[in-house]
Amino acid sequence: MKTYLPKINQDQKKWHVIDADGAVLGRVAVQVANILRGKDKPVFTPHIDAGDFVVVINAEKIALTGNKETAKEFMTYSGWKGGEKYKTVAQVREKHPERLIMHAVKGMLPKNRLGARMLTKLKVYKGTEHPHSAQQPAALTPAK
Repeated sequence: MKTYLPKINQDQKKWHVIDADGAVLGRVAVQVANILRGKDKPVFTPHIDAGDFVVVINAEKIALTGNKETAKEFMTYSGWKGGEKYKTVAQVREKHPERLIMHAVKGMLPKNRLGARMLTKLKVYKGTEHPHSAQQPAALTPAK
């Protein structure tokens, strides 16, 4: 018996928009990662990119539980000696609130070229405006 492989057509990709206002970061990230991977479709195959596009708006209004706003830190390393830098969630939210969602979703995708390709289908914006209205994205309610 041969293994069934779905034919994935780029035209069949749908667009979804999620309003992150007041939603919990982890719950939204799981929902977004499942849509990007295509786990909500009957043709899901782990090694094929069958997911849809996702637009997340109001990234600056996403909520974190507990004391993560001050306790959780993001580390970057320049490659040089003494080049480690740490930023709290509050500091990241001030300058680039989109990175909070991107970082959370990236950790839930495969760690290979396929995961990198899936991450390009995620568009995150602060505020309610986004340039993807021509694609007529369907509104999704985030898990609260």
